[in-house]
Amino acid sequence: MAGYRIPLTGWLVAIVLLHAAAATGLTLLLSRWMPFWAALALALLVLAPLAYGAVRWALMPAHALFRALAGTVASYRDGEYGFSLAWTGRGALRELVEAHNALGETLRQQRQSLVQRELLLDTMVQNTPVAMLLIDPVDRVVHANLAARRALGGGRRLEGAAFTALLVDAPPPMAEAFARGGDGLFTVGESDAESVYHLSRRHFRLNGRRHELVLLREMTTELRRQEVQTWKKVIRVISHELNNSLAPIASLAHSGAELLRRGQLERLPDALSTIEERARHLEGFIRGYARFAKLPAPRRDPVRFAPFLDRLRTQIPFALEGTLDPDATARFDAGQVEQALLNLLRNAHESGVAEAQVTMALRRTSEGWRLDVLDRGAGMSDAVLANALLPFYSTKRNGTGLGLALAREIAEAHGGRIALSNRIDGGLCVSLVLPAD
Repeated sequence: MAGYRIPLTGWLVAIVLLHAAAATGLTLLLSRWMPFWAALALALLVLAPLAYGAVRWALMPAHALFRALAGTVASYRDGEYGFSLAWTGRGALRELVEAHNALGETLRQQRQSLVQRELLLDTMVQNTPVAMLLIDPVDRVVHANLAARRALGGGRRLEGAAFTALLVDAPPPMAEAFARGGDGLFTVGESDAESVYHLSRRHFRLNGRRHELVLLREMTTELRRQEVQTWKKVIRVISHELNNSLAPIASLAHSGAELLRRGQLERLPDALSTIEERARHLEGFIRGYARFAKLPAPRRDPVRFAPFLDRLRTQIPFALEGTLDPDATARFDAGQVEQALLNLLRNAHESGVAEAQVTMALRRTSEGWRLDVLDRGAGMSDAVLANALLPFYSTKRNGTGLGLALAREIAEAHGGRIALSNRIDGGLCVSLVLPAD
């Protein structure tokens, strides 16, 4: 837009001065034929339209500038930033135009950066191996990446389709996993064609409406790699434990036979007692593995905590923190949770503390019921904390690495979890969280 080089205020001052001079001259001329005040009024009446036209002519560039500014603001609102304004005048209007152009350039750069980030994000979403679907409140697919199209649509576009209709043609295990809701693992296929998937579902609000994000990840290769590593570790642990028990049993059996041959029967009971002790240890070791491998689905029944904890205290000592509500009740498998707590309490006693320093606290939280097993032992290092819940991981010389793993399996089978943390004043806190009814 072009403007005048003379400042707008200069034009206005000039027009006012010219109007005043013309009014004065015309008034003096007319005063020869009429009174002065009448001549002045008539002069002003004659010159007013001319003054209005002159002022309007002088303000036309400013009016055009303001209209252009309003138009650019409307364009910015609509997402258009590809233009700027030109103003050759000086003063405050020039500063306004320069600030407006600078704002437009900033918005242009931000828009370009946003477009680039959107392109990058879309490329990442489309090419990730994780199937991603965004579902709106009326069960329609809003967005689906390439992996989701392959998994649920045979490669075709899914946007606009009803999500429940897509599950009709899905493999039954996949449809069942979606029907259960929440996160979980499921297997599709059999034998060598078996594929393992992890399903994750999250809800959030988009534009004020509730949407659901579905993530479907194939984990077959990763799980098989972990399975091989786990089996190798199992074999090492079992081999180590069998050697530790069978070698002394074989040696003592041979020694017992020699004692019988020599007639030295007085030493025979010690050899047999040691053989029995090693055999029972081996039996308990194998029983622990079998219990971990064959954990049945929990049978949830209403259980009152007061008698449950009293019965647990008869098997292993511990102190109860706080006051227990005699009517506090939850639904869980009493036998399985009892086994999990026994494992946690045994670990607490084996930390080298006095019996009085092993305590348990029961709390109601937003997640459900939380049972804390606490001790004042040495706690755990960061490396041990990171691996303590893994099966077959143990820092004990004769440990099987199944106590915490079994407790974790029981908690997760109930829909809960196990958490470990070092206490501020020393010791360990192991939390068993059971969901509310």
